[in-house]
Amino acid sequence: MGTTGKALELLDLFTRVRPQVGLSDIARLSGVNKATCHRLMTELQAYGLVEQVEPTREYRIGPAVLRLAALREETVPYKSIVQPVLAEVTERTGESAHVSMLVGGRVELISFAYALRHGTRVILHDAETLPFHATSSGLAILAHAGPVLQKEVLGRPLPALTPQTETDPVRIRARLEAIRVQGYAESVGAFEHDVHSIAAPVFASQGDCIAALAIAAPATRVTPELRDEMIAAALKGADDLTLKWGGRPPERAALTPIAAY
Repeated sequence: MGTTGKALELLDLFTRVRPQVGLSDIARLSGVNKATCHRLMTELQAYGLVEQVEPTREYRIGPAVLRLAALREETVPYKSIVQPVLAEVTERTGESAHVSMLVGGRVELISFAYALRHGTRVILHDAETLPFHATSSGLAILAHAGPVLQKEVLGRPLPALTPQTETDPVRIRARLEAIRVQGYAESVGAFEHDVHSIAAPVFASQGDCIAALAIAAPATRVTPELRDEMIAAALKGADDLTLKWGGRPPERAALTPIAAY
């Protein structure tokens, strides 16, 4: 990996739950020696991609990212297109909905919407990274990904986030085939023990799966009728996004629901 790649890789250390990171922790988390980390972070700071916070001198994401994000949205308007689709999905199902994109080999949540029908709802967060193996969004994207990404994801340790998380790559691979045939992915308690989610893939103009639209509800509220409605809404919402982003929705056979995952 070149110097630029190493520097940009350090940006992945910043998360919603870890918005500020000190130099020693950057070295520990990245596995790169402290002197090299200091040099790379200094370069990132010079371009405004990170900044230091007094008095701790910890680093956080810098203001240059805001300009890049605004430029991206202005020229390639993903989020502004996503929100009306999510609003329609939440209105139809009464449940939380979100869109996650495949970014640099990760599943990144980029936008979400809440329904007002229930006081209890699944809470979502922008910029959250979702695990491939334990979420319906991750499974939907992985099922339609190329063999290289599938091999990479399934070849690394898969943590058990709840007692329901499937961590056996052989069984997950079999599940991916069923998801491709079915057209949607389902996760019950695999990421958060009380959440039931259903996701459908979103495709780009070249036929690549670039995102997933998911609906998430408290597991205790998901009746067979609501599950069917979530499946239908996820498929329609994903197809709507595919069209709005210049892609072509896949042709699907009549749905025969598979067992919840």
